[in-house]
Amino acid sequence: MNNWKETAIKCLNDEAKAVVNLIPNVDGDFEKAVKLIIGCKGKVVITGVGKSGHIGAKIAATLSSTGTPSFYVSPLDMYHGDLGVVTSDDIVLAISYSGQTDELLKLIPSLSERNIPIICMTGYKNSLLAQHSAACLCIYVQDEAMPLKLAPTCSSTATLAMGDALACSLMVARGFEERDFARFHPGGMLGKRLLTCAKDVMRKDNLPVASPDMPLGETVTLVSQGRLGICIAVENDRVVGLVTDGDIRRAIENSQSRFFDLTLKDIMTKTPKTVLPQTRIVEIDKILNQNNIHCVIVVDEDMHLCGVVDSFSTIL
Repeated sequence: MNNWKETAIKCLNDEAKAVVNLIPNVDGDFEKAVKLIIGCKGKVVITGVGKSGHIGAKIAATLSSTGTPSFYVSPLDMYHGDLGVVTSDDIVLAISYSGQTDELLKLIPSLSERNIPIICMTGYKNSLLAQHSAACLCIYVQDEAMPLKLAPTCSSTATLAMGDALACSLMVARGFEERDFARFHPGGMLGKRLLTCAKDVMRKDNLPVASPDMPLGETVTLVSQGRLGICIAVENDRVVGLVTDGDIRRAIENSQSRFFDLTLKDIMTKTPKTVLPQTRIVEIDKILNQNNIHCVIVVDEDMHLCGVVDSFSTIL
């Protein structure tokens, strides 16, 4: 019991090493697997027994959410009738570390007869499963991480990592983008953020708007009443500048007695950060963070003021 911390650290180190050692296995077979899946007109059917099956279910979920339709089926169920869910347009991804799992090997004749390609994940490229597969993703590990070296630890982690690598490669190959991800995740906060636009959250009423010729003394009151820390300069119905409460404080410090002789246009930023109503919140977040500002002005294509989005509006 005294060595529990060292054991945990060794486990993490061993599993990390197992993942790094997979890098050389991103080879010709890996490329072939990507091309087979990209060219697949149907779905990727993932199967495996025990812990390989649990990992397979997670890989199926990851693939499906990133643009590659996929689902998991137990090989036992497939062998007893559910093989009918696999169509001639599908690909089977079979996971077996030994490559000798009987339940998977029994499926090979039926899949071969129907010309359904098999991609395998196995630790042994000379296994029977690998020999009957169109592509073999090698997940070999030198040892398991646990003290008894029995239960899958490094091998299951390697399998999961290889599945993630495959999913990431397919995303790039398909040109999968944030908007695509949002379509598959409409219910969660992430999907909501990816789908929500400036027009959905912007403040439109009682905006602190003034003429560029407004004296700064009056601008101070407008900034305070607006509760946004800004004043928007509008001329001929178009946004022409922006003054922040920080700009006003610096003007007071620098001009001192001359402060009340200044107008908004004397200190305003003439090229404030603006976005269109359809700009997504995730893009606005980037603008706010990159420029260290707390709000952006929403305008149409003719620079007509539509609203303001501040940092609090982007928190969903």
